Amino acid sequence: MREIIKKICKVIVAFCIFWYCKIVYRIKIVGKERVPKEGALLFCGNHRTYLDPPLITVTAGRNMSFMAKEELKSNPLMSFLCFAFDGIWVKRDSKDIGSLKTAMKILKNGGCIGIFPEGTRNGMEKNDGKLKNGAAYMALKTGAQIVPIGIQGTAKPFSQNTIIYGKPLDFSQYASGKIDKVIEDQVSEQLKQAIIALTNQKI
Repeated sequence: MREIIKKICKVIVAFCIFWYCKIVYRIKIVGKERVPKEGALLFCGNHRTYLDPPLITVTAGRNMSFMAKEELKSNPLMSFLCFAFDGIWVKRDSKDIGSLKTAMKILKNGGCIGIFPEGTRNGMEKNDGKLKNGAAYMALKTGAQIVPIGIQGTAKPFSQNTIIYGKPLDFSQYASGKIDKVIEDQVSEQLKQAIIALTNQKI
């Protein structure tokens, strides 16, 4: 019964979020045709506001589980959205790797994970321009492709906002049991450059 309720909630909520974003934030979707219809994917974009996770979830065209910081559990709306869309709670700055194992299991089964490699909103500005290596690690461990995303706009009501899906990045040739830190950093850097390019792309 719980799963049936969740599926119904997911359909209704996705419909409402999509049209809310379309009307209130004048969302324009670019490059959706680049998103593979099958296979394991990591969706990674720039993180501006709380609008970003549901925006990606309802426009990507693939079912995904988004990784979200555990602190958001105290927010009733975000907690409900995580329930409806199978979110994965992450304990930041913790040695708990349960969330990572859950995400990699989904990827190994051909599913999709959404994650902001900045680690927090406007993270690149706070982390000396660097990304966290979580997405790179999962891609190298599972062979999943990474779909870079650029989200443009101020996220203010009735202003133009655009979400751009880039060409998937495939690092499966480097996938192995043991992750080389140098390769991991290179993957994160390539992902960062792809996100920046999409974020600055003229439409």
